[in-house]
Amino acid sequence: MTRKSLLGGVSAAVFAVAAAGVGLADIRTGDSLVINGEIPIVTETEPAAHLEGALSTVYSGWVFRTDETRAMQADDFDNPGMLYVEQGIDAFNTVMGSEGNSCASCHENPESLADVRPIYPQWDAEHGMVQTVEMQVIECQTERMGMEEPYGYDSQQMRNMVALIASVARGQTVDVAIDGPAADAWELGREIYYTAYGQMELSCAHCHEQNYGNLIRADHLSQGQVNGFPTYRLKNANIVSVHNRFRGCIRDTRGEPYGIGSPEFVALELYVASRGNGLTVEGPAVRN
Repeated sequence: MTRKSLLGGVSAAVFAVAAAGVGLADIRTGDSLVINGEIPIVTETEPAAHLEGALSTVYSGWVFRTDETRAMQADDFDNPGMLYVEQGIDAFNTVMGSEGNSCASCHENPESLADVRPIYPQWDAEHGMVQTVEMQVIECQTERMGMEEPYGYDSQQMRNMVALIASVARGQTVDVAIDGPAADAWELGREIYYTAYGQMELSCAHCHEQNYGNLIRADHLSQGQVNGFPTYRLKNANIVSVHNRFRGCIRDTRGEPYGIGSPEFVALELYVASRGNGLTVEGPAVRN
């Protein structure tokens, strides 16, 4: 992979990003998101202690969107991401594998999983690694349901299921643990976040920490928070996973991305998720 430390220099491209933008003053902060008139969402909060000196306020990606996009997310009837949640519900109640079990066989209903999305990725002591929600789904399918061919990490079926799990957790506070045995993965994710990649020599931090609020390709850069994933992207006309978005960002730097589901992207997801501690789950969010 082509990459370069932040200390090694910054591409002129990042200065072009800054020059093109009008700054955070152009972003309408202080507004409230209440989904369906009953689920309050925290879209602005104080940063976690580990972000001292990096961010003064943590903002959900919702803050950076247009009125039209915001309105789509505020009503499940208008949110196109909810179509995939419905497909996830069907799958939740479908028997899979040789054991004759469905997700409902163990979990009764999707709402019983409301406490999952806010704390993932998390350390899995049994397997000795940090696991994402997708990895947990695959574990259930292979070890408890007897599926020889579980969902692909970024398959449509997986995105539907993860969107369902996120949807029942909306309004729950993101509280990802970064200490203990998860600390090494978190440190790796932090290193990746601050490393410049590709021919354009851009890191996650160049856009989402140093230039959020500025314009790039006629769109405002957000802080890159992942509390709204899986996210329905109007550009893709589909829901998009966290790792798919990571891959797209590195690809846009003209670098070679890590693989979806790789230890590197799992570590990066852990680090980025921890940057949103204090926000609330809002997936499937609607973004440009």
